[in-house]
Amino acid sequence: MKYLITAASLLILTACAPAQSVEANNRPVETQVLSATSGPQAPYKSTRTDGLEEMIVAGGCFWCVESDFEKIDGVREAISGYTGGTLDNPKYKQVGTNRTGHFEAAKIIYDPKVVSYRKLVDYYWKTIDPTDTRGQFCDKGESYLSAIFVTPEQRADAQDSLEKIKATKPFSAEIVTPILPAVTFYDAEDYHQDYYKKNSIRYKYYRNGCGRDRKLEQLWGK
Repeated sequence: MKYLITAASLLILTACAPAQSVEANNRPVETQVLSATSGPQAPYKSTRTDGLEEMIVAGGCFWCVESDFEKIDGVREAISGYTGGTLDNPKYKQVGTNRTGHFEAAKIIYDPKVVSYRKLVDYYWKTIDPTDTRGQFCDKGESYLSAIFVTPEQRADAQDSLEKIKATKPFSAEIVTPILPAVTFYDAEDYHQDYYKKNSIRYKYYRNGCGRDRKLEQLWGK
């Protein structure tokens, strides 16, 4: 059946994209050492003591990033949030203006005894369109750009994964997804957490209408 977009469905399709009129800025691949000790640009440091580890990635709508990563054996939880910007304690409506510098991102909590960071990074590429300089899928604007946020310990694995993908990708377009220093991560509002579970019909309608899986298949194959 041909997919129809009605006025009502349009509200759902834009639910993860409150503002798309502001074009994405060209973000540099950053390698500098961050000097801030607190606030939004402070280096990210995990405070976990339970043996689990964390990674932070951005891949457009964080509902979808949550959904994709929580399918992986060894991933305990994916938390939607904001990172990389200049505003302390940002809120969804502020980030959605595409003027705070924040990415919609997800913090992936995983058991390193079950799945490695490298395997999760390798998996990440297949869940995004790494060729898009304006956002991800139907969501456009700087808050929807893709990125891998790394701690110093994670950088080598992430960089090696990027080089491997560049060498083996099944498409000719350039990969533009940057590797950036991990900085303060702010959890998104409660209603965004596990949205794909709590609002499964709306989520599926949004994801299908956004064309995410169709584009991923075009890029990476089945």
